[in-house]
Amino acid sequence: MRPITGSGPRVSRRRLLGGGAAGLAAVLLAAEVVTRREGGGLMERGRGRQVDGEAAGEGRLLAQPSQQAGSAEPGLHPLGLDGPRDGLLYVPAGYDPGQPAPFTLLLHGAGGNARHGLAPLLPLADEAGLVLLAPDARRQTWDVLTGGYGPDVAFIDRALVQTFGRYVVDPARLAVGGFSDGASYALSLGITNGALFTHVLAFSPGFASPAGRQDSPRLFISHGTRDEVLPIDYCSRRIVPAMQRAGFDVLYREFDGPHTVPPAIAREALDWFLAGRG
Repeated sequence: MRPITGSGPRVSRRRLLGGGAAGLAAVLLAAEVVTRREGGGLMERGRGRQVDGEAAGEGRLLAQPSQQAGSAEPGLHPLGLDGPRDGLLYVPAGYDPGQPAPFTLLLHGAGGNARHGLAPLLPLADEAGLVLLAPDARRQTWDVLTGGYGPDVAFIDRALVQTFGRYVVDPARLAVGGFSDGASYALSLGITNGALFTHVLAFSPGFASPAGRQDSPRLFISHGTRDEVLPIDYCSRRIVPAMQRAGFDVLYREFDGPHTVPPAIAREALDWFLAGRG
């Protein structure tokens, strides 16, 4: 299998699991090759820059946090960027634009939506003062699984530009996370955009398919030992060693359970993130 470059290959769950250990090993080998590649002529980012189609096709996000806040209404808000497939923003009670807030981009699993994406961390957001952004995938799951980077990256970039323009977030505590396919996409986007994301929270991922590497975000990966959707032996038990060999700092947690995010795991991931280990 050739190294993953550019927009990356189409990586479906059927291909991943149907190929068994050998198929997953090929995907991880490609991911390991690409995570060792530094730089790669990545385009310079500019704050407030419009979404770039070429950058989206390469999995690159151009949005940057701003210290100039606009509106600051707490609560749950629709993004208002698209009708049928939009997304949600949660601003914690007590949000203070004078104190940059920790921020997490949350990505749902296959067939889900923004509410599913928010679920692991929403109960903890007010306590932690955490701003959460959860977009809907353009289709049933994220673009890298259905044809390569592009439409989802562009939409996420639009959502980030809007959010960063309205709320002051802490660039030293800026994470991307998700569950299942969302975890796989979080790993892929987080590594590709490590100059933006300081941390990745991957709950039960199936694979990692980065299009390049910028810096080295810290990784939290969890997986249930009784997961029958994305079996742990074919997934995290291979992803984690590959990431460690590539030089990433990984905190890995296995738990006795199925394909889910236990509250205790979500709490540990958030506490690790908020500790500012970046």
